[in-house]
Amino acid sequence: MLPMAARAGDFASYLAGLQARAAAAGIPQDIIAQTTGTLVPNADVLRLDKHQPEFTETWATYSSHVLNQTRVAAGQAKAAEAANLLAAVTSRFGVASGVLLGIWGIETNYGRTQGDFGVIDALVTLAWDRESSYFAGEAIAAMKIIAGGQAPADKLIGSYAGAMGQPQFMPSVYLSTAVAFSGDGRPDIWSSDADTLASMANYLAKDGWRPDEPSSESVLVPPNINPAMTGRQNQRTIGYWTSRGVQRLPGAPVMSNETPAALLMPDGAGGQAFLVFRNFSVIRRYNPSDFYALAVGALGRMALS
Repeated sequence: MLPMAARAGDFASYLAGLQARAAAAGIPQDIIAQTTGTLVPNADVLRLDKHQPEFTETWATYSSHVLNQTRVAAGQAKAAEAANLLAAVTSRFGVASGVLLGIWGIETNYGRTQGDFGVIDALVTLAWDRESSYFAGEAIAAMKIIAGGQAPADKLIGSYAGAMGQPQFMPSVYLSTAVAFSGDGRPDIWSSDADTLASMANYLAKDGWRPDEPSSESVLVPPNINPAMTGRQNQRTIGYWTSRGVQRLPGAPVMSNETPAALLMPDGAGGQAFLVFRNFSVIRRYNPSDFYALAVGALGRMALS
């Protein structure tokens, strides 16, 4: 680790290079100065980035706190409050309201916990510390949002990793995917439920969401099921699984026995079991975690129950 004075000098040199790169990308000098002129490494960003907890929870533990009653009740309230909006978004994008409620609830507790870091501050700190061209590119994308008049600098607030607003979009995703569903031409994913839900739906639709399928469903499995048959990579069909004793539950959506499906048992024998469908992989493009994708599906189902 370099001494702090050397680290500070290193940051100043890095920042000058990033500012030149932003100028070459067409960012006006006043925007560059406004957003980066007084930056120093953000110690809180560095601390959080260096001390991410190792992910060792079981599905039972993870689901017990992610799918807690407070979040489920908030989801049910949002489902009722935004019923017409959800129907309009689903009609336009073909993405089920349950998955939107699930992502919205897990990402930011329906907009209540969006983070409190300046996005450009966080991204430049990470770009410098990790020597990351990805985070540098995201910082420049955030400047483009400001330069394009889509949001002022003080509105770009998010997580320590630079994810913004209610859907926790990175700046480049905002530029490519955010939707001004409320109609003013500037997607507001921080304050507008309409723009938030439409933007999430557009993200999933672009990644191949199938309107005729769920993402996952709980099932019962026989005690002699072969664990080697489970996992996302072992795609079969619904008919294949039911012929081997997997039982779909009452109220499960009607689907063809030829529908591709994989069997997940995240905690192994004796734990919960799920059939997962093609939309499960679409959710994993939002966050590449099986637990996350299962929780999104479960929360959506509970919010609409």
